[in-house]
Amino acid sequence: MSKRGMRNMTQVRLLGLLACLVLAGCAVGPDYQRPEVEVGASYRQVEGWVPANSVPTQVPQDWWQLFDDQTLTELMGRLDLANQDIQRAQAQYRQALALVSGAQAEFFPTVDANAGTTRSGAGGASSNSGAASQHTLGASVSWEVDVWGRVRRSVESSDADAQASAADLAAVRLSLQSTLAQSYFLLRAADAERRLLAQTVEAYERTLQITRYRMDAGLVSSAEVASALAQLENARVQWLAVARQRAQYEHAIAALLGQPPSAFQLPEASTSIAVPNVPVALPSTLLLRRPDVVAAERRAAAANAQIGVAQAAWFPSLTLSAQGGYRSGDWANWLSAPFSYWSLGPMLAQAIFDGGARQARVEQSRAAFDAQAAAYRQAVLNALREVEDYLVQARGLSDEKEVQARAVQAARESLQLFTNQYEAGMIDYLSLAQVETNTLAAERSALTLARERLVASVQLIAALGGGWEGLPEADSPEP
Repeated sequence: MSKRGMRNMTQVRLLGLLACLVLAGCAVGPDYQRPEVEVGASYRQVEGWVPANSVPTQVPQDWWQLFDDQTLTELMGRLDLANQDIQRAQAQYRQALALVSGAQAEFFPTVDANAGTTRSGAGGASSNSGAASQHTLGASVSWEVDVWGRVRRSVESSDADAQASAADLAAVRLSLQSTLAQSYFLLRAADAERRLLAQTVEAYERTLQITRYRMDAGLVSSAEVASALAQLENARVQWLAVARQRAQYEHAIAALLGQPPSAFQLPEASTSIAVPNVPVALPSTLLLRRPDVVAAERRAAAANAQIGVAQAAWFPSLTLSAQGGYRSGDWANWLSAPFSYWSLGPMLAQAIFDGGARQARVEQSRAAFDAQAAAYRQAVLNALREVEDYLVQARGLSDEKEVQARAVQAARESLQLFTNQYEAGMIDYLSLAQVETNTLAAERSALTLARERLVASVQLIAALGGGWEGLPEADSPEP
């Protein structure tokens, strides 16, 4: 066999060996396992509260429709399009996807092209002495073979970061939806309280008028008139305070919808919003349905993949490169075969001594994974605590509502009796004023409980992850 034939055979064998290395290559570093965390078999506060057969199996995606309020549904539709925090989170998610594409690009070879012309010469009496021109046109291909899985681990890490960014987007959206719903319910509660206080002001005005008539008749002193007037003015102050609070809730909703407060107005409405039964699934579903928990778990997966990236630096890198082109000093012969050149061959590169830098990067990546694993476990614990807190809050408020309803009914009956007696001249004003004050306090307490129950139900839905479907990849991530 000729030398050229032996050289070609050697190259074929070398390429075959490299192909075997690529096929047999494994990704160094630990394969990811989701950090273990104890979640319990059930919630402590569920038993005896949510009827098992009266709720759906999970929170619907458009969970705010559980409240059956058309205005709230319309506001939610505007939130996703106009809120700037959601726009920012969406941009960050697109950025994470671009980073995944950038990491995947390392799987492919790099192709470069170059063209140029130079003129050079030696010094002498004439400026053109020994001068010559050189024209070149060439291309090169370089490909780092992913023998040790560095690129695969890098792509794995970027993909997990992108999934975490998707979960972050869902968490931002859920948080803003929850804030919008709570602000809306607070505003509607303020509407109801304003109506109550307006009715109270009217009743106090009638009482003041009756008291003045009785004073003119010499039946009561001016002190009772002054007391009736003070009670009326206090009720007006309370009405003004609630109006101020309502305006602030309206401003908060405007900002959530990406509008200046001056350009947004939500008319007052008399609505009755029922507190829905919130479906509560098993605690283990929080690991898949709470976007902040999923984001923490995906960041742990990304940190785990970075361990493999750091460990791959201990092994030699294998690069296949080829280049070729034409080189000539004459334009006429530039692209002719005799003036062509080429080269082809592999290259192994390995750092011999780096003062411990590679080991430091491995230790750093392991510590980063430990930190992310701890953050994930803490996120799970926080999620479980929030659900338990809102469950006990919702159950407690439900019980309080029943007791408060009886108190309101008794206060109303008492007020009616005392009002009749006062108008008949059977009791003095101070006795009536005390009953009126107690009745107003009972009515406002009932409205406060109704408001807190709506807010607590929204907080519970958010704590359960809302209607987010979750990331399927987060349950069984590929190494």
